[in-house]
Amino acid sequence: MKKQKPLGRGAGVLLPVSCLPSDYGIGTFGREAYRFVDFLAAAGQRYWQVLPLGPTSYGDSPYQSFSAFAGNPYYIDLQMLIEQGLLLEEEAAEPDWGLRPDWVDYAKLYGSRFSVLKKAWSRSGWEQDAAFLSFCEQKKDWLEDYALFMALKDAFGGREWQAWPEEIRLRRPAALADWKERLREEASFWRYVQYLFFSQWERLKQYANQKGIGIIGDIPIYVAMDSA
Repeated sequence: MKKQKPLGRGAGVLLPVSCLPSDYGIGTFGREAYRFVDFLAAAGQRYWQVLPLGPTSYGDSPYQSFSAFAGNPYYIDLQMLIEQGLLLEEEAAEPDWGLRPDWVDYAKLYGSRFSVLKKAWSRSGWEQDAAFLSFCEQKKDWLEDYALFMALKDAFGGREWQAWPEEIRLRRPAALADWKERLREEASFWRYVQYLFFSQWERLKQYANQKGIGIIGDIPIYVAMDSA
């Protein structure tokens, strides 16, 4: 196992990604994140500390997540998707993201973000996207279960897994195979969302490191009961 390099002495700032300004309801890995890195570097800072980056569940707390491995889809920057040709400007601007760029309305995010991301997914050509398929292969140890979990959660109206039908709740092989086939498209959407998240996050992290800024992460103390 590769040892983590110890942190050197230096100053930094704790700023959750969600607190970055945004026209789309919540801070993202987009322009404002890069501007913040530039600000830290110019101020002689060495570290940016963030809160857990996992997908938030009930209560929208970063410390209660649907997965110990997946990333929060809310942090995917829509402007970058527009620049990639995956979204139209009007599609990103159409939902009501709230009146203030410095205030997060999680109810509005939950109601609109995923429908916008599905439009990007539908244009992605994911079936033939070599980078996406490679990502799925690299992350399959956790990604397959997570994608099916989220697809099942949607299929069962957002209910916790303890309230799902017994055969899928207990992961009986025949039921798992049946639901995997039924929700094949839906699970592919959730895999693609993770591909977008990690593509943008890794690019931002690389930029920060090149500027001499280290990222200090955080994780929940416990895995949430209702999680993949």
